[in-house]
Amino acid sequence: MNVIIAGGGTGGHLFPGIAIAEEFLKRDRAHNILFIGTERGLEKKILGNVGLPLQTLNVEGVKGKGIFKALGALLKIPQCMIESYRLIREFGPDIVIGVGGYSSGPTVLTACFMGIKTAIAEQNALPGVTNRILGKFVDIIFLTFAETRKCFPEKKTIVSGNPIRAGFFTDIHSQKKAGDKFTLLIFGGSQGAHSINMAVLDALPHLHAIKPVLKIIHQTGDKDLQTVSECYRSYGVDADVLPFIMDIAKIYRSSNLLICRAGATSIAEITASGKAAILIPFPYAVSDHQTKNAEALFHAGACVMMRETDLSGKKLAETIEYLYCHPEKIKEIEAKSTNLGNPEAAAHIVDVCMEIIALKKI
Repeated sequence: MNVIIAGGGTGGHLFPGIAIAEEFLKRDRAHNILFIGTERGLEKKILGNVGLPLQTLNVEGVKGKGIFKALGALLKIPQCMIESYRLIREFGPDIVIGVGGYSSGPTVLTACFMGIKTAIAEQNALPGVTNRILGKFVDIIFLTFAETRKCFPEKKTIVSGNPIRAGFFTDIHSQKKAGDKFTLLIFGGSQGAHSINMAVLDALPHLHAIKPVLKIIHQTGDKDLQTVSECYRSYGVDADVLPFIMDIAKIYRSSNLLICRAGATSIAEITASGKAAILIPFPYAVSDHQTKNAEALFHAGACVMMRETDLSGKKLAETIEYLYCHPEKIKEIEAKSTNLGNPEAAAHIVDVCMEIIALKKI
């Protein structure tokens, strides 16, 4: 079976695609997977390291750009569809699955026009314009949230959950040992988050009491790497500072507490892993969907939530120290987080894809 997975750009789009690819290959290593993405997206950095092939399109986003840049991006679309047609014809996919990102639109739409079975996976409660358009043409629409059904033709929708990479299910608590330091994993998405980075640095003077038992693993993104590294050194904090963490699932297993944004993929990974987290939603996400994500966990007792407008180093430090001093609270959050996890999402998506491929061949 040949499968094209189109999309990427950020981890929120790419990682669900990798999870789907892993599930196809788990069923049969003879399945052929091809990703179609962009040169500038995270997929260029990640996919080679996990042994998945990538072809790229010269496509850009339109939203949020000035009129001339937006016009330039629009003018590239016909050429992208021609290139998509060439890649699809050469690879001969049984199905094309769009996971969001700039390359998803032209690839999936071209496949629809070619009569190939198609699907999209929508990670967020409120879909973007591209997936709303694609939803009119594709065969199946996989949703993370039931409330998203209202945005698409209902007969096509399946609430599958957000697919999670296999590494997050490898005995997630096994690497913590008695006597280990209290480990914080801090990340702001694949590009980092400046406001979280700065809040953590502001928190360091207030964490003096627990500094000897504290271990920090911090994904900063490229821009803040040097500033954050120098600040940890100046305070004498045991910290590993990285622009990007390739195998973040492994770091989950060694962490007591996460501090991060509340994107749909992060939420799915946190709950599938049953980890405790301080969620700081990105306040400028479309329709403030990250706040809605975090609130869903918070009201279930499955996280601690801080709005960015209320974020301060002192408040963050107090929360970290409280959770360190009350391990039973972390255990409670972990249990409730686990209850919200959906580890079968990738399997559900692949089951449905294989069914519609089989029906076409009858």
